[in-house]
Amino acid sequence: MTVTIFHNPKCSKSRQTLALLQQQGITPTIIEYLKDVPSVETLGQILGLLDIEPRELMRQKEVEYSENNLASADLNRDQLIQAMHDFPRLIERPIVLANGKAAIGRPPEDVLKILV
Repeated sequence: MTVTIFHNPKCSKSRQTLALLQQQGITPTIIEYLKDVPSVETLGQILGLLDIEPRELMRQKEVEYSENNLASADLNRDQLIQAMHDFPRLIERPIVLANGKAAIGRPPEDVLKILV
């Protein structure tokens, strides 16, 4: 089984989720998404796997959210996904992909359900 984590090593929930995966005997592919920014296409796929809308994957308290008026109802799905690509700090973390599924590690235990 291939497991991928979109990881921010400065985030405690991300570190806890990575540790939880490792405790399960899993060595995931680690993508530090702030350095290796996911493409617009990848973000769209992740949203599809999570079955959520872009704003549900956005950290709305980040400065980039307010500075770029991302709360505007005039913005469409593609524009919001592009904003996450342009400002990756907006992406909620960590995100784990496994078995054709995705989960956000908030709390970290939420990722366990996609490992079976």
